[in-house]
Amino acid sequence: QALSEIEGMGGRGGNLQEMRVRPLAKRRVDVHGFCNPSGFQRSPYLSARGNFATIFQGSSEEGYKAYHADKYDEDKNPNGIINFGTSENKLCFDLMSKRLTQADMNVIDPPLLQYPDWKGHLFLREEVARFLTYYCKAPAPLKADNVIVLNGCGSLFSALATVLCDPGEAVLIATPFYGGITQSIFLYGNVKLVYVYLDSKITGTSTRPFQLTVEKLEKALQDARAEGVTVRALILLNPQNPLGDIYSLSELRDYLEFAKRHELHVIVDEIYMLSVFDESATFHSVLGMDRLPDPQRTHVMWGITKDFAVSGIRFGTLYTENQDVADAVASLCYFHGVCGPVQHQVAQLLRDRDWINHVYLRTNHARLKAAHTYVTDELKTLGVPFLNRNAGFFVWIDFRKYLKTATFEEELLLWKRFLDNKVLLSCGKAFECGEPGWFRIIFADKTNRLQLGMQRIRKVLEEREQEILAEEKEQPCQSDQDGKADSTDEVIFVSRHQEPACASSSSLGDLIGLLQQQMRSSDWLQKNTAEQFA
Repeated sequence: QALSEIEGMGGRGGNLQEMRVRPLAKRRVDVHGFCNPSGFQRSPYLSARGNFATIFQGSSEEGYKAYHADKYDEDKNPNGIINFGTSENKLCFDLMSKRLTQADMNVIDPPLLQYPDWKGHLFLREEVARFLTYYCKAPAPLKADNVIVLNGCGSLFSALATVLCDPGEAVLIATPFYGGITQSIFLYGNVKLVYVYLDSKITGTSTRPFQLTVEKLEKALQDARAEGVTVRALILLNPQNPLGDIYSLSELRDYLEFAKRHELHVIVDEIYMLSVFDESATFHSVLGMDRLPDPQRTHVMWGITKDFAVSGIRFGTLYTENQDVADAVASLCYFHGVCGPVQHQVAQLLRDRDWINHVYLRTNHARLKAAHTYVTDELKTLGVPFLNRNAGFFVWIDFRKYLKTATFEEELLLWKRFLDNKVLLSCGKAFECGEPGWFRIIFADKTNRLQLGMQRIRKVLEEREQEILAEEKEQPCQSDQDGKADSTDEVIFVSRHQEPACASSSSLGDLIGLLQQQMRSSDWLQKNTAEQFA
């Protein structure tokens, strides 16, 4: 809608402030959420789409640019920005650099320097099929014909949105979610997102915070249809970014059955499937299910970026049994291809099962677990609530008690405060979280950067706490109900999710843990000091 209005004004020249954007329906994509028009002059050299793409950004992009302009370096720039915002694994450069420089990687055959099959070289697609069969525990061997290779999962989202949806149609997704998906499917294909808002309170059939249920999916879908929005697909992130949730088999089956009832495609992003770093947590791939409810509408994505700590190598793969979808996506691979030498290196990497199992995964999981333990122990010491999960590179943190008012404006101010103190985090709005005050921190980093970054975070939080206390002393009669964010009634330090054996699975241990959490997070002792009583 915003784009059509720019086009209606001629598209070129003028000041962006003159553009009036009609508010979009609550459940649809909110242009204001990821556009930053303030002070922006439209370029006369760009089309309406070009101008719109230029301002299509939010705090994530702003912070990313600031980081690249002022990167922390222990020797060259010790006062630079530490990046806890970009989801990268920085723990395994030693392993990957050694493996990628071995002799078998340095092969240049003539076919690698020529145009390939646009789906990817057959030798690579065969290797991907074997790899996914093994690690996804597929009940039968997966087929190379169903594999397509592109330069990253962002390109896959763009291609799938283009071939599954017409402009103006929509895809269903639960919030909070990785915000880059919005850019991938909206900028290229003009496909909208319908949000399934999840919240931290455990209500109804939920057994954990931010839990996705079929009831919530049904409500969001019906609300969208009532507004005249055509929904074509459902996106599932498993493990979930930024929550770290791993869906159980029964949950996956429920989501897929829901999609089948409504004839929705399901795009399952499993890019963190090998980054489950605790043995007590079990990942279930959709490709490992005995029977898919609707195999022709189920499409699974994976890539090496996260699980193999090589975000600089753009490689993603799609597995779909639907040959119409496969052919349509392949027709776009001309724009999103992977160069021949990289295809060879990826094939060599994926076929080295012995190294992956006995060297890389063991070491990577141990390092991820140690880094996760360090960060979560620091958060516990600070009395900061968080979701305790065992997958991915991130912790979902509750900073609501550090907001003066429960607004996204206050959340952005806190985010900028962190950035001013040279530590980059991701705020909840970047993930379209419905509750202000939640942040994502990336822990897959070296110890020295984790220590310094957490010191900077601690400094900001302590200053913020003192400011809030000082303001409360100046306004002693102000009620706690006047909009101040509070975390004390929420579940924190949430343990890894295990599917309940029965409906009444709450145990005395859970209740004691909740009580301990509330005592840790309460600021009653800080507010009611002996000096105040005197």
